[in-house]
Amino acid sequence: MRPGSIPRVLGLATALAGVLAAAFMTPASAEKAPDAAPARPATAAVAAAPANFTHPGVNLNTAQLDFIRGKVQAGAQPWKSAYDQMMAGKYASLSRTAKPRAIVECGSYSNPNNGCTDEREDAIAAYTDALAWYITRDDRYAQKAIQLMDAWSGSIQDHTNSNAPLQTGWAGSSWPKAAEIIKHVYGNWPNAGRFSTMLRTVYLPEIINGSNSNGNWELTMMEAAVSISVFLDDGASYDKAISKYLVRVPAYIYLASDGALPKTVPSQNLNTRDKIVSYWQGQGTFMTGLTQETCRDFVHTGYGISSVGHVYETARLQGQDLFPQVGERLRQALGFQAKYEIQAEPVPSSLCGGSVTRGLGPITEVGYNALNTRLGYAMTNTQRLTEQQRPSGTNNLFVAWETLTNASNPS
Repeated sequence: MRPGSIPRVLGLATALAGVLAAAFMTPASAEKAPDAAPARPATAAVAAAPANFTHPGVNLNTAQLDFIRGKVQAGAQPWKSAYDQMMAGKYASLSRTAKPRAIVECGSYSNPNNGCTDEREDAIAAYTDALAWYITRDDRYAQKAIQLMDAWSGSIQDHTNSNAPLQTGWAGSSWPKAAEIIKHVYGNWPNAGRFSTMLRTVYLPEIINGSNSNGNWELTMMEAAVSISVFLDDGASYDKAISKYLVRVPAYIYLASDGALPKTVPSQNLNTRDKIVSYWQGQGTFMTGLTQETCRDFVHTGYGISSVGHVYETARLQGQDLFPQVGERLRQALGFQAKYEIQAEPVPSSLCGGSVTRGLGPITEVGYNALNTRLGYAMTNTQRLTEQQRPSGTNNLFVAWETLTNASNPS
């Protein structure tokens, strides 16, 4: 399947129907707003893709990379310990050998697993090497990143089986992070065009049209689609992915201002309360910060929240402020899950029958930095969890080294 040609603006007002209420809500209990919260003007429309994309501009820009490098070189914490953690692990190994395949076959829960782990981990390794090069300026790391990216761009043709869209999203979220640094800062990459062709013909068609699966699937897919679109300077695909993201986020994170029931994705035909409750893992009491997968487990919930934060941050770097549509949902989702992850209070019987499955993962740094460090919003529970987890590592899927990259990063 190939993404069709679509107008740059895409009629985003339709996709945002009902979403803008988030800009006017009264903050609820998961994370209290400070008495003097920074003023956020309401925004009636979302800008289209930039006329000229910022590079590097997937999750990190040059100012942020320079901040990281300076902190590590100064031995400042927590960045130095996060850097040491990254460099001591398998992903930074200069002896790593790529394991590319023509066909990556991934079934449910990666069974079968024919190249699934190899692809995801090689993509994370390429990103790790790109970061290592930026910090050290040791060309061996840039060349290792190129070696990994070239191996896959010269081999892969397709993703197959039931988890193909999710697998494509996971790997497709990491590849552009590496490629942005190597192409736009390091620069000496003869096969960059072939890598672009791989992303455009193998990855983007698998994810750009979304899915009707659990929210973390499509959120991860849209993260990859946005990131790939930035790398490819593809405004039409960027707009399409952002449009889908802005429909999916309010259908994944509930706010009291949504009303008695959560928002839904129209294509899923969740047109009765019973269908919605079933889709929300049997949870019939809706509270601010609850996600569609909270009562499934916090692991999958973390995947979804992470992608919400990643797209929010990448869009910001491209000059697009999604705070009115996404900011409060992200803040409350982080706070709600963090509260029960750190066991700040007992799980009430009204939530998941009084029991949750913890394991949120290393996913809080990006959202916490974006909303607390930069905008000054109180995030007490999220702060506590974030600081407990430092230095955060990787989930071995698509999240990596975010204490290093995002902790207190003001740029």
